[in-house]
Amino acid sequence: MADHDVATKAPESDAQEGVPAAEGQSLFTGDTVAQTGPTMGEHCTTDRPTPKGEVPSGELSKLGDVDVYIAKPSDYPHSPSKLLLLLTGGTGIKSNNNQLQADKFAAEGYLVIMPDQFNNDPAPNTVNMAELPQDASWLESIKLKTAEGVKAFMIDMWLARHTPEKVIPLLHKVIEGAKEEFADAVANGGGIYGVGYCFGAKYILLLAGEHPDTVAWEQEERNDEEQGTAKKAPVLKAGAIAHGTMVTKEDMEAVKAPVYIAAVKDDPMFPEDVLTPGRRALEANKVEHEVQVYPGVPHGFAVYGDYDDPKIKQSQQEAFGQMLGWIQSH
Repeated sequence: MADHDVATKAPESDAQEGVPAAEGQSLFTGDTVAQTGPTMGEHCTTDRPTPKGEVPSGELSKLGDVDVYIAKPSDYPHSPSKLLLLLTGGTGIKSNNNQLQADKFAAEGYLVIMPDQFNNDPAPNTVNMAELPQDASWLESIKLKTAEGVKAFMIDMWLARHTPEKVIPLLHKVIEGAKEEFADAVANGGGIYGVGYCFGAKYILLLAGEHPDTVAWEQEERNDEEQGTAKKAPVLKAGAIAHGTMVTKEDMEAVKAPVYIAAVKDDPMFPEDVLTPGRRALEANKVEHEVQVYPGVPHGFAVYGDYDDPKIKQSQQEAFGQMLGWIQSH
């Protein structure tokens, strides 16, 4: 597939392009911007309202002694399926929206494994200033703003507990367990596919990459003076991500499996100084890829959930279709 800045243009008006929100403001009423800096904002840690009447249909289970949410096609195992690893943002596997997202992929014929990357420690929710009553007192406003600062600090502390050294070995346990329990789905797909959102997007890129053969890729490497450091091939056959957080240029330089990236224009969580050199590395390494940049949508827009703005809803549906189409074509 050809590489595009905007493969299929998001439906927002041209007037919105190139006009980032002022600092501390949102593009959309009642929707705050993600906090800036190398961390995560509320869009990664707080669910949108769940569409009315929708209830998850999968089940919570364990693989490799790790909690997982499993969503299966309605006709599995009577009809062949393919294995899809879905990695979430900070809200984790008990989020109704994340479970419904897994169900949507299952309805398209994938056996979806959504692991608890956080070992029963999902991210602390951030405070939404839109929740403050209009008649709130000055003191209440100060208290809420103080709480925002505290929760931002809590998120940073939470991130310190969930580093690649902790998350990668956990994911490997789930993957090995899935290979054993759902060998038919792995064989049918010729490997494992992956999709990731926000926090999980970084780890899809890591699993799609070639890395030193270490116990955990981010830990100290085992050096062999004669043979050099061995490299492990990508775990995934193909991957698709939306609005990654904490992605580095090195993460993208290591990618070897085909990858689709849905990014948000002017997103401080996945800035141009990471995305642009990352794309150049994918091109230089001749890695099949596609990048689609969505203007006028908030970070986290592709995670399943309800928005009042029909344009954002349309972009969410479009991103799902693009990610699904990518893994279907590989």
